Amino acid sequence: MLFYVVVYDLPCDKRRKKVADLLEGYGQRVQYSVFECILTKAKYDELRQRLKKRIKEEEDSVRFYPLSGHTLAQVEIWGQPPLSKPPSSLII
Repeated sequence: MLFYVVVYDLPCDKRRKKVADLLEGYGQRVQYSVFECILTKAKYDELRQRLKKRIKEEEDSVRFYPLSGHTLAQVEIWGQPPLSKPPSSLII
């Protein structure tokens, strides 16, 4: 499993809603267009495949940022919500 930050910028309200609804099934929303997701390789691939069907690459922007254990330990958070907690069995 890896910890991903998924961010998006979509000009179409309808597509933006569909993407947000999909991402809510994979992680925690921490900003309006930012999600934190803890995913296995299979779930990551599944999410990417499902998202690809909901966006228009010529208009939209979706980014996936994987965070390693080293980088994750350096995340600084001000305000709410707190960083999603990886399961204790997670090895990064």
